[in-house]
Amino acid sequence: MGAGALGTIMTSPGQTYSVSIFIDYFIRELDISRSLVSTLYTVATLIGSFALPFVGRQIDRRGPRVMVVIISILFGLACIYMGFVQNAVMLGIGFIAIRMMGQGSLGIVSINVVNRWWIRKRGTINGVKGVLVGLLGLGGFPNLINFLIPWLGWRTTYMVLGVMVLVIMGIVGWVFFRDQPEDYGLEPDGGPPRNAGKEASTAPIEDNWTLAEVLKTKVFWIVGLSGASVAMLSTGLFFHMVSIFRDNNLPPEIAAVVFLPIALTAAVTHLGGGMLLDRIPIRIILSSGLFLQAVSLIMATSLQSVMMGYIYGIILGATSGLFTAVSSVIWAKYFGRLHLGSIMGTYSTITVGGSALGPMPFGIVRDLVGSYNIILQFSAIIPFVLGILCLIWVKNPQRSDLPKA
Repeated sequence: MGAGALGTIMTSPGQTYSVSIFIDYFIRELDISRSLVSTLYTVATLIGSFALPFVGRQIDRRGPRVMVVIISILFGLACIYMGFVQNAVMLGIGFIAIRMMGQGSLGIVSINVVNRWWIRKRGTINGVKGVLVGLLGLGGFPNLINFLIPWLGWRTTYMVLGVMVLVIMGIVGWVFFRDQPEDYGLEPDGGPPRNAGKEASTAPIEDNWTLAEVLKTKVFWIVGLSGASVAMLSTGLFFHMVSIFRDNNLPPEIAAVVFLPIALTAAVTHLGGGMLLDRIPIRIILSSGLFLQAVSLIMATSLQSVMMGYIYGIILGATSGLFTAVSSVIWAKYFGRLHLGSIMGTYSTITVGGSALGPMPFGIVRDLVGSYNIILQFSAIIPFVLGILCLIWVKNPQRSDLPKA
């Protein structure tokens, strides 16, 4: 769990909450517009998402331990490359690499390895993991970056982040990642080891669905669209966080500070949500996160004080925590562990693709009309409608519900 949590934390240099701190430096030093940076980020994230089904299949085939080392090396090199960008084309290539390897691939393998080791306690374990990720990732990295940039410059800062990923996760992944408990004669959830296979397994019986079967279920597409919505709109809000705060006459420095209450709330709600997922229907947690996102979008149009900025951050954090809790657990819970990499890789293509669409419309509308308010108000409709659909349609799938061939 600790190694999986660290893996998710180390995706931060490729996550929007970290990239957002660099945006004004890209615009100023590379002499490009906010719209162009937003568009590059959108296109790059979308391109990077196409590789994730392949990554998921490789995790199923080769195991998380081998794949986390390969991914960590490539992601570290991508971050180091970001320190050398000189123009829009190079920036776009860098965005592709850090989004594909960081937000996508390292995130998938780090969630996958934890889900392989727990079944009954999966929600609670992922909740505990989420506390670490929220505090050290979302809460720590933006402030670490803000500390390093004045000292080292933004280019060297990105290189330092790359070396951290390459060295730390390369070593931790190889030493501590293990593919699944059954390979070592152990049971999921920390059950006692079996004696040379003579004792019956105490683990719950899993119904392992293939990716082809999963794609025929209604729940996959409803949750997939919900994930795309949360990823898209949260990415738009995080990417333009500094600019949104400035438009509301709040100091830009507050935007970075607000990541701390975001992280704290995300950690608490991830833990609480994870524990609740072992006890109540997933649709309740899922729809709650979507409704909270609608509230955050409306709030962003009028942040009238620093206190409102902090409350806004708390709501953003609750949205992130609840939805991360759901997405960390739902696929293994509903469809088993055997094909989990392929399922998560396909789901991640949808969500990462969704996140690609967030920054561009926000940036274009801001450049055209001088305000984010129109796009924020319109966007709030999307999670509200999806929240209602989740309450109606998200339930444990049955093979009998699959369309007949």
